[in-house]
Amino acid sequence: MSQTMMDKELENAQDVPEQGLGASAREYVARIRGGDVGPLPAILGLVALLTVFASLRPETFTNPFNFANLLIQSAAVIVIAMGLVFVLLIGEIDLSAGWTAGVSGAMLGIASGSSKWGWSWWVAVLVCLLTGAVIGAIIGLLVARVGIPSFVVTLAMFLALQGVLLQLIGEGGTIPIESETLLGVMRNTLSVQWGWALFVAIVALYAGVTYRQMATRRSKGLVTQSVTVWVVKIVSLALLLGLCTYYLNVERSRNPAITSIIGVPVAIPVLLVMLLVLTFVLNRTTFGRHVYAVGGNAEAARRAGINVAFIRLMCFVICSSVAAIAGILLASRVNSVTPNTGGGETLLFAVGAAVIGGTSLFGGKGRPVDAIIGGLVVAVVANGMGLLNQPAAVVYMVTGLVLLLAAGVDALSRRRATATGRA
Repeated sequence: MSQTMMDKELENAQDVPEQGLGASAREYVARIRGGDVGPLPAILGLVALLTVFASLRPETFTNPFNFANLLIQSAAVIVIAMGLVFVLLIGEIDLSAGWTAGVSGAMLGIASGSSKWGWSWWVAVLVCLLTGAVIGAIIGLLVARVGIPSFVVTLAMFLALQGVLLQLIGEGGTIPIESETLLGVMRNTLSVQWGWALFVAIVALYAGVTYRQMATRRSKGLVTQSVTVWVVKIVSLALLLGLCTYYLNVERSRNPAITSIIGVPVAIPVLLVMLLVLTFVLNRTTFGRHVYAVGGNAEAARRAGINVAFIRLMCFVICSSVAAIAGILLASRVNSVTPNTGGGETLLFAVGAAVIGGTSLFGGKGRPVDAIIGGLVVAVVANGMGLLNQPAAVVYMVTGLVLLLAAGVDALSRRRATATGRA
């Protein structure tokens, strides 16, 4: 947007009331008191966890290698959680998303492997995504059209997909990922220059989108934030992302003379693209508005003319398709697909990530960015406890406690919102 256009829009909206820093802060506090806490508890918890582990293990937790490793470890869980946000928004659940990632990853390996089908990597990716979409369509039809509760359907798929994965791979077998392109998704890094270019692009995109929103509200005579508040948000984002980019561009190899590891991991741009696309779908499309409407009150949405069954079906398709992308990340990270890919704690951590980040279990409230915040919380707990040499039992108990706390905050905030009329 040119400077002339920006000046013209500001000039045409001189008389529109603006919210300065003080007014914006007071409104935010009022929203919190009214029960709309959003991702604030997760953000505060993340800051607290980072502070605790950084003080207890400053030499290992805060070094560049562990920082990059933490982001890579959490990537697949965050992606699954992003898909689960769509299902949780309509008040449903998908217990099979982890195994959907595993089966989709297995199809990726079969399609791209030279000993199997031997197709190009991009064709294999399409097969992987199609597998996820088909699984989601089956779940969605059973839930939306037949009327079986999503808990029962996805629990059945949770069991069935384990069998499918075992059938595809074989008892104790593996499917290797041979494509260097697919392996590079979790192995490669951007150059220093491209890392900083990504940083500039993110800040510029956020600034442009938020400014456009601000100008649109002014043109409609609505109260909007002041330019000062807007600038503070942009500067804060730039400082945070700039620090992360700088840290990732530091040499983090334990033996740089043999192998140099420097730059932003390729998995990070993948997460950012998914965040951008899924946020656009929810915030900028009719479909997204219908998802929130169905999650808020399905009967009211139906009476308003929304095809509730179709929205439910598509949410499960999106959830499983996004899980298929996580299957690519899981396969790329370990160079193969095994009968345990997508199993274990993968799904539990993904559901926990979405809920901890602020997505409501009751439907109607949540954003894809919640999955990133919650996923980082889960990853920091597992990573930090591991560096403290705590057994897996303790890690599971602490993670469960964090999830229970997040669910409790969600229930209390919803009750508070109902009492104050903000629900």
